[in-house]
Amino acid sequence: MKVTGTLALVTGASSGIGAATARELAREGARVLLLARTREALDRVAREITDAGGSAKVHSVDLADAPAVQQAASAIKAESGTPDILVNSAGAGRPLFTEETSPAEAAQMIAVPYLGAFNLTRAFLPDMIRRGRGHIVNVSSVAAFFAVPGMTGYTAARWAMRGFTEALRQDLHGTGVGVTLVAPGLVSGTGYYEHNPGTAERVPKAARLYPTLTTQQLAAAIVRGIERNKREVGMGLRYRLTAILWAVFPWPVNWVMRATGWKRATSR
Repeated sequence: MKVTGTLALVTGASSGIGAATARELAREGARVLLLARTREALDRVAREITDAGGSAKVHSVDLADAPAVQQAASAIKAESGTPDILVNSAGAGRPLFTEETSPAEAAQMIAVPYLGAFNLTRAFLPDMIRRGRGHIVNVSSVAAFFAVPGMTGYTAARWAMRGFTEALRQDLHGTGVGVTLVAPGLVSGTGYYEHNPGTAERVPKAARLYPTLTTQQLAAAIVRGIERNKREVGMGLRYRLTAILWAVFPWPVNWVMRATGWKRATSR
């Protein structure tokens, strides 16, 4: 699908990967709709896009609130129409062991990204299928392909996004609606570690062997993935080989993750 002239909706568009993707889509000629909770941050990204000659509208919504998502989708359809491109980029969650994670935080990590992506996709999908075109992008993480110690709820939510993406692709075969999974490793410039102090230390030391992407690099890869109808983007060769090894012969990868990953305070 060519991006130029399309209507593209991006969630989590107030910062990080979502904001970078919205800017890149606008740069390529899409009219972008920006969704996130914080109106002020959305307005800032929208101004950056319009100042650069692009088109952007903002919709403030909590993607964890299913009725609010449906209401926002109805408003978008009435004001702008059904998007040609839907980028589910909003995400939440911290790397924690199971016993460190409250039930409320576990539920929040499933609500966003997974349930928010599901509910928003469900709202627009019938129109996409009816007209026989569209593209859905689900942003997850390389953590959707193998397990990392001390990231239980976070990993489960990212596996849910991967499962949703694979099932959705099966559902949509032959409809003209494409589906792309975004599964990066470390990404700089997201602001995640600054807003979640103490989390950077929990990334396995083995991650230093893998390249770090910038938000701009990942956004460009997402746009290329849409235009080329790619199944997956953002992993890179080293992560992809690690994921294949884990799927076929998991114990060496598990050992490395345990040896270089975060340890419980009681076992250190």
